[in-house]
Amino acid sequence: MKIRNLVSFKTLLACSLSFIALLGNAQDKTKTIGNKSRSGTTNNSFNIVQGGQVGIKMNAGRKPVELLKLTFHVDNLGKDTIPFKVNVYTMGDKLPEDDNLIKEEIKGSIVRENGPNTPLISNQLISVDLSTYKIGVKGEIVVSVEFLRTILGKNLGFSCGLLNGGTYYKKGPDAEWKKMPIIGADFNVLVKKLKQD
Repeated sequence: MKIRNLVSFKTLLACSLSFIALLGNAQDKTKTIGNKSRSGTTNNSFNIVQGGQVGIKMNAGRKPVELLKLTFHVDNLGKDTIPFKVNVYTMGDKLPEDDNLIKEEIKGSIVRENGPNTPLISNQLISVDLSTYKIGVKGEIVVSVEFLRTILGKNLGFSCGLLNGGTYYKKGPDAEWKKMPIIGADFNVLVKKLKQD
């Protein structure tokens, strides 16, 4: 009888530990939000003006998630390095709200690079690591890139798709947000579900 109870206890303990491990793994699940990643399908372009922004609306879900990595494709039609920073806003009724949810500057740059013995590469996949900044969000957000300097006469094309929510943009730091309907830039963000208290 004691042996049977001991076996039952060990079985119960093993099941409990397995359940706890599964719960822990569930808390570390990741997913991608935003638009499908594309390359070579640029149908929109924006002037490179300091304070100008380009972004899309994403649904982070009802439960909090942490932003891990932003990716998007661009066509850089010039040889200039284009510095930018990443911004995240809560989505309002029709346009992004004004307060940036990111309090630190998360910078990146777009460089028209070329490989050895190859022509210049115009279409590039840009990735920005967000994981060290511990950015927690939920609900509908707008993730954008903001140009950090003006390059006169130059524009930047973002790969995009049709009928996927449109693209939000500002032409400069004091400009109002506007929406380009139908065509949405291919921004997407890898996120991790946060533990619930």
